[in-house]
Amino acid sequence: MKLTSRGRYAVTAMLDIAVNQHSGPITLSVISDRQGISLSYLEQIFSKLKKAGLVDSARGPGGGYRLSRAPSEIFINQIIHAVNEDVDPRKCKGKGNCDGGEQCASHEMWEELSKMIDGFLAAVSIQQLMDRYQQQTVEFNR
Repeated sequence: MKLTSRGRYAVTAMLDIAVNQHSGPITLSVISDRQGISLSYLEQIFSKLKKAGLVDSARGPGGGYRLSRAPSEIFINQIIHAVNEDVDPRKCKGKGNCDGGEQCASHEMWEELSKMIDGFLAAVSIQQLMDRYQQQTVEFNR
């Protein structure tokens, strides 16, 4: 199982938008500068996020991206799936041909782990990440 930079960057960029969209749509160049993520990589990611209906875009001056719905309604697993990330730890990717064409002895255990990971990511919203971040910031500044 490996969550690549694409998935991490997608979550980071979505969180950036959620925290900053109160001032209007956020451009990818602003996210790129703030987060240190390549602009061309963000363009690829946001194409997928928009296709999945997680962000809306506005063109022209003052344009950029916004979340398509409230941060409490967008979950991390939706973002991960939108950018075609795979958190399935099974070598066979669920096909059951992991041991020379047959299902391996540990197949069921890895399948349960895959479901647990997806379930965990499905239980964490962008809003929860924002709340955690803001609480850490308040505690740090005390």
